[in-house]
Amino acid sequence: MDTDWRRDRIGSAHRGENPTVMRRLDAGFAAIGDRQFLPGYSVLLTDDPAVTRLSDLPRPRRLAYLTDTERLAEAVERACARLDPAFRRVNIEILGNTDPYLHAHVWPRYDWEPADLVRLPVWRYGEEEYWRGERHALAPRHDVLRAAIGEELDLLAGREAAGPAA
Repeated sequence: MDTDWRRDRIGSAHRGENPTVMRRLDAGFAAIGDRQFLPGYSVLLTDDPAVTRLSDLPRPRRLAYLTDTERLAEAVERACARLDPAFRRVNIEILGNTDPYLHAHVWPRYDWEPADLVRLPVWRYGEEEYWRGERHALAPRHDVLRAAIGEELDLLAGREAAGPAA
């Protein structure tokens, strides 16, 4: 996988060059995560790289971003529950400690996680074993999961377009 897009994730998403992007949403881009040690890990990227925190957005855009985050989280939940019976829940985080632009993490959690980690934040997973190397890197083997999340995003968008009775 070409790594140039990683230096400008949002710009490359706008140009259609970011291979992790699953869908364009109202206030950002739904992207599958680079690391898949928890299959289905996804990120909502802001569509404006100058936005560094949620409070940088005017209230209507802020609400749109949070709605997109919720939509991505539900899509991940539905796809992961369909594909893995050990799926438990999703965790949502907006941290901003490493990347300087607004982004929200959506982490699926599973019953098969190591007992010493299953109830802890994902950041407690070991750096070398989980965050580096090829073992948990996004790869073609994740295409089914990626497609399932995209399908769920489409279904949720259709449901919202149909109105409250849908």
